[in-house]
Amino acid sequence: MSVDLAVQIAIRLRLAASTALTDLVPETSILDRNSTPAPRPSIVIGEAQIVDEGSSIARTRSRVYHTLHVWKTEPSREGVKQIMAAARHAIQSERLYLGDGLHCIDWRVSSMRAMSDPDGESSHGIMVVDCLAEEVAP
Repeated sequence: MSVDLAVQIAIRLRLAASTALTDLVPETSILDRNSTPAPRPSIVIGEAQIVDEGSSIARTRSRVYHTLHVWKTEPSREGVKQIMAAARHAIQSERLYLGDGLHCIDWRVSSMRAMSDPDGESSHGIMVVDCLAEEVAP
C-alpha cells in the first residue's frame, strides 16, 4: 500500500473514532471520497502530497501532507472552528498506526484556516495534516 493511502485510511479511522468529533460531524459525513456538494456538516479528506524527507540514503522516509476540508452551513465560522479543534485533538491524541511495513515517526496538524464560502451560507475550514512516515521491514 502507498504511504499516502495508509495515512489517509488512518486519518479517517482516527477521526471516526473520536466521540467529541462525531458529536459535531456524523461518522457517515467523514468522507475520503468526492461528494458534490459535500454534506453539511462534513469533513472531506482531500488532496495529498508525498515528499521524500531526504534524511536517509535508503530513501525510506516520506513526509505526507493531507488536506482536510471541513464544511458547515452557518452564518459565522464558529462551528467550523469547533469541528477543526475537535479534529486536531483527535489527530494529536496518540501516534498514528499505519499498518504493517510503515511506522509513523511524527504527525501533527500543521495549519488550519477558516473562511466564509462564496455561496453565502457555508463556512469552509482547511486543515493540513503532516505525517512523517518510514518504511520498515514487516
